[in-house]
Amino acid sequence: MKTKTLVFGASLNPERYSNTAIHKLRANNYEVAAFGLRSGEVSGVIIETELLSHDTIDTITLYMNPKRQEAYYKYLLDLNPNRVVFNPGTENQEFYNLLKNNNIDYEVACTLVLLSTKQYGFNKKNPV
Repeated sequence: MKTKTLVFGASLNPERYSNTAIHKLRANNYEVAAFGLRSGEVSGVIIETELLSHDTIDTITLYMNPKRQEAYYKYLLDLNPNRVVFNPGTENQEFYNLLKNNNIDYEVACTLVLLSTKQYGFNKKNPV
């Protein structure tokens, strides 16, 4: 069963939304993996700088601008998540189309708002 969230574009900087998202996800008892440009640890989650294989990713929450996303399309599609959340500033029609063509749901939303309003949950295709 897919139960993990991948924070993609994670930052060690506590002023970045990706950093806050890791803290909030962990505080809400979600299992979290993270990828970023600098390795380190946030709320007990190691930020990886290498593209690791994961087979339990339910949700990818993006914190990377559209131009930088392009280099990671194949990797993110190969993870075969149930959904991708496009946080503010990450909106990307080209990637929406790729996801749709690969039967992967996506939503344009803010992970922090979804968590604070108890709407984050896991994808309907794979409820926990």
